[in-house]
Order: sequence, then structure tokens, then C-alpha cells
Amino acid sequence: MVPAMADRTEFAQQAMQYAPQLYSAALRMTRNSSDAEDLVQETYLRAYRSFATFTEGTNLRAWLFRILTNTFINTYRAKQRRPQESELADVEDLYLYKRISNVDVAARSAEDTLFELFTDDEVKTALENLPESFRLPVLLADVEEFSYKEIAEMLDIPIGTVMSRLHRGRKAMQKALIDFATERGLITRTFESETAPDPAHSDG
Repeated sequence: MVPAMADRTEFAQQAMQYAPQLYSAALRMTRNSSDAEDLVQETYLRAYRSFATFTEGTNLRAWLFRILTNTFINTYRAKQRRPQESELADVEDLYLYKRISNVDVAARSAEDTLFELFTDDEVKTALENLPESFRLPVLLADVEEFSYKEIAEMLDIPIGTVMSRLHRGRKAMQKALIDFATERGLITRTFESETAPDPAHSDG
């Protein structure tokens, strides 16, 4: 019996079901709809050409996202000519939670409480404004729900680096959301100014 993925046409049909997810991720990577469309098209072209390297029975979605991520890193990042962002200012854990006033968190986790306070657009903006080296791990882990191992393979970095960038990226998102919280009256300014962490502080 011929394997299900042995035919290129059937492979293409199965791969196309992930187009919306790939485009959504590409848009967050490039932050430009035209570049996102080009990135997805290039991803599918490379996937089609590399059809023979796909192992039947493995995760097709993860395979496509790896091609998408590698294509972005190797091609579109260079095009954008954005400076390399190797560091984020250290931010204490729960930086934002401690600055939200009048919120009952007794029955909910801090994380659930945090993201219920903001609109999807606000969270999306906070994510897209992260430096690229932190944005990609957060996007792949928290939006696309890939494992640390899968993300490490996609980005060609150690799992420990994935975990470190995720931790710092998530904290940076919390800090970025402070501006939105301030505009909506969820933050006590005096408390914030009195307890803001020293940017030079290192958590090791």
C-alpha cells in the first residue's frame, strides 16, 4: 500500500490546512502583511521542494513551522535590517501584578488575572513589540504551543536558552502591558514609582 504522504499532491493538500496558522505566526514575525504573505508562500515552496525529507508519521505542523521560522531568520530578518537585540532590561517577577490595584485575585492565578485585564489587541501588541530573539520563543510557546524541544530545534538553540528567553520575554511583556493598564486606570502610579525595579538588577 502506498504511504499516505507519498504523493506530492496529497502532501500539499494536507499541508495547506496549516496556512492560516502559518500566516498568523508570519504576521507576528514580520509585522507586515505583505511580508507575511511572502514568507508563507516561500515556506510552502520550500516545503514542497523538500517533500522527500519529511518523515511519514511525524508532526507535519511542527515541520512546516520549522521551515517558516528558519526562512524568517535567514531571509526576512536580514531584509528588515533591524538591530540585534541581545538583551532585555531585567524585570522582577510579577512586576505588573504588583502594580494592578483593586483586582480580586483570591480565586484565580496571577497569570489568568493578568490576561483577563487586557484586550487581545493589547496582548498582541505587547508580543509584537518584543525584541525578535525573545518574540519568537514566546510566539512559538505561548501562541503556537510548541514544546521547548520543538522550539529549540526550530531556532537551533539549546533548550536552556529557549527557557531563559521565554522567561525574560514573558516578563518584558508584563512590563509592556503596564502602559495599557495605566491608560485604563488599573495602576496606582505612586506605588509603581516607589517600587519600580532597578533596571540594572540581575536575577542571574
